[in-house]
Amino acid sequence: MPVSLNMRMSMPSWFDIYGLNPDAEEDESGIKRASENIKALIDQEVKNGIPSHRIILGGFSQGGALSLYTALTTQQKLAGVVALSCWLPLRNSFPQASANSANKDMHLLQCHGDSDPLVPFVFGSQTAEKMKTLINPANISFKSYRGLPHSACPEEMVDVKRFIEKQLPPISDE
Repeated sequence: MPVSLNMRMSMPSWFDIYGLNPDAEEDESGIKRASENIKALIDQEVKNGIPSHRIILGGFSQGGALSLYTALTTQQKLAGVVALSCWLPLRNSFPQASANSANKDMHLLQCHGDSDPLVPFVFGSQTAEKMKTLINPANISFKSYRGLPHSACPEEMVDVKRFIEKQLPPISDE
C-alpha cells in the first residue's frame, strides 16, 4: 500500500505511517482495520481447533506494533506476543481500551536494537514501560541488542525461540 512516510510509494505495510516522532498523527482507522483482520485470523484458528491460549502473536516493526495493539484489544486469551523493533500504536487510547483486556496476564518478549535509525530504541523502551502499566510487569521481558539497526540478529532469534518454547510447551498425548 502507499505509505505517507515513504513519499506515498507502495511498500509492504499493515497501515499508513505519517511520521516517526512520538507526536506524529497515527492512521487510527488503518491500525484498527488491520487489527480486526488479525482477530479474524485468530478466530479462524480457534474454529480450526487451536485454543487461543496457544496462539502467540508476533511481528517486526509494524507487525510487532500491530501484534501489541491486537493483543491488548482482543477478547481472545492469547499465550503472548513477540514484538520486535516496534512501538505501541494508539498508545494514548490505553489503558481505556485495555481496561477489560483478556490478556492482562499474557507474556511479552519485546526486542530492540540499540542502533535502530527507523524506530528509535527509546520508542521500544518507552513501549516496554507503558506495557508494564497494561499487563502484568512480571511477564514482560525487554531485550536490547548492541549495535543492531532496524533488523534482526541471530541472538534475537534464539531469544524468540526460547520464548516460544517456554510459552507453548508440547501438548502431551496423555
